[in-house]
Amino acid sequence: MKPRILILGAGFGGLELSTSLSEALGDGIDITLIDKSDGFVFGYSKLDMLFGRQSETMIRNPYATFAKPGVRLLRETITAIDAEAKRVTTDKGVHEADILIIALGADYDVSATPGVVLGVNEFYSVPGAAHLSKVLPGFQGGDVVVGVCGAPYKCPPAPAECALMMHDYMKSRGLDGVTRITLVNPLPSPVPPSPDTSKAILGAFAERGITFIPNTRVTAVEGKTVVLDNSTILPCDLFLGVPKNRAADVVVSAGLTEGGWVPVDPFTLLTKFPGVYAVGDLANTGVPKAGVYAEGAARTVAANIISRLRNEAETARNPGAGSCYIEFGANRIGRVDVDFLSGPKPFGTFHGASEALRVDKEQFGASRRARWFGA
Repeated sequence: MKPRILILGAGFGGLELSTSLSEALGDGIDITLIDKSDGFVFGYSKLDMLFGRQSETMIRNPYATFAKPGVRLLRETITAIDAEAKRVTTDKGVHEADILIIALGADYDVSATPGVVLGVNEFYSVPGAAHLSKVLPGFQGGDVVVGVCGAPYKCPPAPAECALMMHDYMKSRGLDGVTRITLVNPLPSPVPPSPDTSKAILGAFAERGITFIPNTRVTAVEGKTVVLDNSTILPCDLFLGVPKNRAADVVVSAGLTEGGWVPVDPFTLLTKFPGVYAVGDLANTGVPKAGVYAEGAARTVAANIISRLRNEAETARNPGAGSCYIEFGANRIGRVDVDFLSGPKPFGTFHGASEALRVDKEQFGASRRARWFGA
């Protein structure tokens, strides 16, 4: 029988993993890729949608166009995971595997922060960004709070990008003079592993009059105020929230998590269950919860699975390194390259904001669309 490989989640990790395995082994294996959505969305595209640069249709890559030898992509909702048996139950049946990879990303726990409503006043979900994109044109100025409700959270620079893009948006409407923007973040700086990146972002904030409150999280949104964990109350006419992130309920119920995330070997991505891996945002690897890091982890797992099936040594190790593009406003983009695992501590290299780096960012997305969807 062909080896049965079951991949849960068709995000950065699941798409790259299934593509890499298909390229190497083709029809020699039986890969089932499961996701409840009808398409893939790059995380950064939600900011483009929020500020009216792109529509929801434009940012969605339909799974119907995903076709790889040896891979079945099923649109099903996962209802239970038995990691020990490598058995997964969905709303449409039961799937069993020889190797199981869980790549379901991070979910949102809005119940942890009273007043934060999924799909209404947060911009981290597609429905939330879509809803707020309809709210913004009617916003005539006032106090804007970009608020993070807990750490770790997906794409650490995104709240800073949101604040800078919000300033640009209001300036384009001639309302920057009556708009006050505050970013509340539990992190000590916008990008802690790279002081140069944080310095550049804070400089951009200073130029635009954006207030940054570090080491602080939002604990509640009450009417036209936001409550912080130090008991400070901020005036707020528009809240752009980042809900508390955690692994999905089905992963927690499976007994795979500790403290909300799945513990793994950071270099191999193996969980405590033999033959079961966790890749991407739900895995506690010590690297950021961002697509490029999930992609690197997926390549590592793919390489080791290929070696195992060929009876070779499993030598691949998760690099824990990647690049993040950061919107600075005024059509300029910066980039930070951060390595989390190769040295004694994480370190980052900052590439200053420029219009030229926008081409790099666009190529980043285009290359993945071509590789995964042939588009």
